[in-house]
This record gives sequence, C-alpha cells and structure tokens, in this order.
Amino acid sequence: QIYTISMDLPFAQDRWCAASGVERLTMLSDHRSAQFGTHYGTLIKELRLNCRAIFVIDEEETLRHVEYVKEVADYPNYEAALEAVKQRA
Repeated sequence: QIYTISMDLPFAQDRWCAASGVERLTMLSDHRSAQFGTHYGTLIKELRLNCRAIFVIDEEETLRHVEYVKEVADYPNYEAALEAVKQRA
C-alpha cells in the first residue's frame, strides 16, 4: 500500500490525482492538524509544508527505509525506497 501525505486540502489532492491520472495511491491530508509532519519530522513550520520524505514500513510496522529531502524542489531517491521494498518481498 502506498500513502501520500501532504498539507494540501483533500479537494486539491483529488484534483491533482485526476489531472495526473493517479489511481492507486491513498491520499491523506495533514492540513488540519499537521500531526503527521510534527510526529515524523517533516513539518516545515515557517512554510506550513511537509518536506518530501519517504518511509518504508513493513507489515510488522518496522521502519525499513527513511529519507528526508532537504530542498523542497528536490525529489527523494525512489530507487532506494523501491529496493527496500524488494528486499522485504
């Protein structure tokens, strides 16, 4: 299962999914409470955004891979995250 969590409102997430042809992601909004960003260390308080990050959590709820991206415009290393998933398969 893949979850995408952002500070966007749910209607904006739905619009993005429709425009991008995204169908198999579960979109979650952290807009109301910023609880996810606070607990996982992704919240950029000054901008009220979550930094880009990837967390690979296995079926036993063990964190197997994590990457925080320092620059908002940069992307995480998706290949490294996919490799962590493959190692658990």
